[in-house]
Amino acid sequence: MTILDIRNARALDGTPVDVRVEDGRIAAIGASLPPVSPPSAPSASPLAADGVTRIDARGALLLPGLVESHTHLDKTVWGMPWYVNECGSRLIDRIDNERRWRAESGHDAGAASLALGRAFLAAGTTRLRTHVDIDTDAGLRHLEGVLATRETLADTLDMQIVAFPQSGVLDREGTVALLDAALARGADVLGWLDPCAIDRDPKASLDAMFALADKHGCPIDMHLHEPGEMGVFTFELMLERIAALGMQGRVVVSHAFCLGELDTARADAMLARLADAGVALITTAPPSRVVPPLMACRRAGVPLAGGNDGIRDTWTPYGVPDMLERAMMIGLRYNLRRDDELEMALDCVTHQGARTCWFDDYGLHVGARADLVLVDAVNAAQAIVTRAPRRWVVANGRVVVSEGVAV
Repeated sequence: MTILDIRNARALDGTPVDVRVEDGRIAAIGASLPPVSPPSAPSASPLAADGVTRIDARGALLLPGLVESHTHLDKTVWGMPWYVNECGSRLIDRIDNERRWRAESGHDAGAASLALGRAFLAAGTTRLRTHVDIDTDAGLRHLEGVLATRETLADTLDMQIVAFPQSGVLDREGTVALLDAALARGADVLGWLDPCAIDRDPKASLDAMFALADKHGCPIDMHLHEPGEMGVFTFELMLERIAALGMQGRVVVSHAFCLGELDTARADAMLARLADAGVALITTAPPSRVVPPLMACRRAGVPLAGGNDGIRDTWTPYGVPDMLERAMMIGLRYNLRRDDELEMALDCVTHQGARTCWFDDYGLHVGARADLVLVDAVNAAQAIVTRAPRRWVVANGRVVVSEGVAV
């Protein structure tokens, strides 16, 4: 049995808390836990002679492992030479430019995703959902690279893979078959993209999407950039199919900009329908687009999680693999200023992320997978606003950052 004994941490409510981890699970959590074994002599290493790893948190704030609900590990140029972005401003410009550049440059999704995955882990992200491009140019090549990364990091980073048709489906014959193969190969979730704006035939597009999800018994995570009434129409068609196929609680919509354009009454009515269908939302809190209304989502019982989207790729030069920084972006976008409001931003990158992406055994309770982050802060607000240094990170019971150094 492997044992990790954490003492003198601070819970989110400010009270002292200790944690004992056994074989990767939280075995006990609370104030002044009884000692695991007789104290050992201090040493430079936290691993004592009796096999118990001890950490004196010295008042560090205890957080659950951070959750990245929406990113694209396969696309990144993280750690690579600077990519000079000269792309046009339309969505289709960015899609075409990226597909062309990746083919011409021989971009290695395996090496790229591994570098960014490790950076996420070092910053306290222990659960992550990544979309991976599946198209008729690259086939399953990008997927194979990310599958290798998932295998390499399997002991610490709980990773879900979304098979994502970034270039659209209906205009590129063979894409449905490739998505089918990707799900059979190991992708966990079926992705999709703008059935009106990109596929230009929402009925046929959504029929294909739900048929494939039904075949594999897998959940759906759709990118919905469509504005206004177009986006609302897509939502309505989706809700019809969710009801017909009994897929309540199995669909997530990323971005959902259209919900931020509705008046309060219409937004509340749509959110009530989404709640009844168990549809969850994911936002990147972009400063340049409208966003789903956070407070209304919480009142309606619609989960709203946070993610980075792309990080330093051909779409954007921005982003870092730090979910506390993304929580700060959520706080800024939704004008969250009070300390208790900022706890909602933290919730978007912790519990709401786990709920939205269906990550099991999550949280700070006995029996949960031991994903813990200890940061230099007195409360959630300070942790977010200062992007507090990660003093220790524990992933699946393993210490991966100790005294601020990745191990």
